[in-house]
Amino acid sequence: MTTLRPLGTSDLHVFPLALGGNVFGWTSDEAESFAVLDAYVAAGGNFVDTADMYSSWEDGHEGGESETVIGRWLASRGRRDDLVIATKVGAHPRYKGLAATTIKGAVEESLRRLGTDHIDLYYTHFDDETVPVEEIVTALDQLVKDGKVRAVAASNISPERLRASLDFAEAEGLARYVALQPHYNLVSRETYEGPLQETVERAGLSSVPYFGLASGFLTGKYRPGTAVDSVRASGASAHLDTDRGLAVLSALDAVAEAHEAEVATVALAWLAAQPTVAAPIASARTVDQLPALVASADLTLTEAELTLLTEASTA
Repeated sequence: MTTLRPLGTSDLHVFPLALGGNVFGWTSDEAESFAVLDAYVAAGGNFVDTADMYSSWEDGHEGGESETVIGRWLASRGRRDDLVIATKVGAHPRYKGLAATTIKGAVEESLRRLGTDHIDLYYTHFDDETVPVEEIVTALDQLVKDGKVRAVAASNISPERLRASLDFAEAEGLARYVALQPHYNLVSRETYEGPLQETVERAGLSSVPYFGLASGFLTGKYRPGTAVDSVRASGASAHLDTDRGLAVLSALDAVAEAHEAEVATVALAWLAAQPTVAAPIASARTVDQLPALVASADLTLTEAELTLLTEASTA
């Protein structure tokens, strides 16, 4: 049985692979989304990540589609207390930014769509530098005091604003961020490593990286001369034009062959082994895509393999 990992200083413990909910109600319809969620839980998973704005980018969608699907699934399965449900505030078309009144209104909508009386982990989706950290932290603390949120976290924030938020929370005895959700993977290390990672490490936070598979590039299905039918194909295939992308693919192939594992499994296992990382996020549009993702929770890479991948990703 896979060991759950603690999430920062909170009392939350999570499976080492978070299931991304961005596809639910978008490229994965409700029936397929339910099947993916069922399969993830059956594999031992307990950490589901979504956001109130998913999938507002799609024509005819208004945001909240993913939360609604997850809420219906939770209601039909009766497993709410077994799961860590994470969602985010700040980017929904009707609740943009992080003013205290926006946070207060948005959380009620998320709770309604999810069909629950509490959110386990509530992220600020994108920092709003027009709002003082004092206002943001105080608003989030009130949600914790009210029992609507168990723990709070941040995403897409500068090291300076993250540190200021933590300092204010500590000074005032308010709910403190326990995790950070950064953009981080084998072909995008500079988006996290450095001052941001150092801030997370010093403060005892956990990181829960998004784009863990670089929009599908790190699944290995993108190769020179091949075409992939995906809404993310243009972004993912761009890595084929870089020395780093090709070097990482080569290293992933070698390690995957040694373990008789999928390339995606190895990419996520490397990420999960990095300092501060509790659980990378990856999404599955279909049940068939899921086994390679959850297998990463049980794949331990050797130091030599980790070094090979790390050096390839600095190309």
